[in-house]
Amino acid sequence: MKRRTFVRNSGLAAAFAASGTWSFGHAAVQQPPFGMKFAPHLGMFRHLAGDDPLDQLRFMADQGFQAFEDNGMGGRPVELQEAMAAVMQERGLEMGVFVAHTISWNEPGLASGDPSVLESFLDEIRASVAVAQRVGSKWMTVVPGHQDLRQSIGRQTAHVTEALKQAAAILEPHGLVMVLEPLNFRDHPGLFLTRSDQAYALCKAVDSPSCKILFDIYHQQIQEGNLIPNIEAFWDEIAYFQIGDNPGRKEPTTGEINYKNVFRMIKAKGFGGILGMEHGNSKPDKAGEQAVIAAYRAVDP
Repeated sequence: MKRRTFVRNSGLAAAFAASGTWSFGHAAVQQPPFGMKFAPHLGMFRHLAGDDPLDQLRFMADQGFQAFEDNGMGGRPVELQEAMAAVMQERGLEMGVFVAHTISWNEPGLASGDPSVLESFLDEIRASVAVAQRVGSKWMTVVPGHQDLRQSIGRQTAHVTEALKQAAAILEPHGLVMVLEPLNFRDHPGLFLTRSDQAYALCKAVDSPSCKILFDIYHQQIQEGNLIPNIEAFWDEIAYFQIGDNPGRKEPTTGEINYKNVFRMIKAKGFGGILGMEHGNSKPDKAGEQAVIAAYRAVDP
């Protein structure tokens, strides 16, 4: 598959940039890079870039994105993983998170202390090492799963801590990091891990460079609010962010979160990592995809 040629003429580039025009099979306009490593996902720009995952990655790079995340990467065929990794390396896209294990949404998960649940989790962590190495990723998402309502919160916390310590021991020799994602009570009722202070306490208990926090700004706006002070309070354990406005879980500027201020604070703290765009598009088709790009240009500090 041939690489697209970039339009170098500044006048033509400016015209394309102003119109937001980009179409599959046509010359791409290389936009300046974003100031932060915002990471789109597959499908977010499929009307503009086409259905081919590799073309979608190239489109992201053409638009100035410097990273990419893919929750489902672990389940993709090895051949596709390798092809996506090659395009990411070629185009300077840093691979963000993928989900490392099967999440127990309705039945007790790691909080149960069930040895079979623990062993299954650790097997998936071991398998995720190969995926991470194949696609050039450092990060993988871990969600401890549902509460075990027949056990006290202290006992559940002890079970989760032990599971994470064992997972961290698998990841540390490879320089890989699991990022713990607290999820909100409204979208995911009954889960063990919901708050940023809870994730912070787990990371301190595990005490490993391979166990950090994924601070999902959408989830924590719903769960606890107080975004900037909480990010400040738990900063030393936060390694990754995800994005979505509230209500609606769409791109920034469509809801109540002042993303311009949040991003300004994160950048001022010296964060050079990835911020995953884990949300939908507020409008359909090409116009909606162009609106997502414009929204990130508007809030990029």
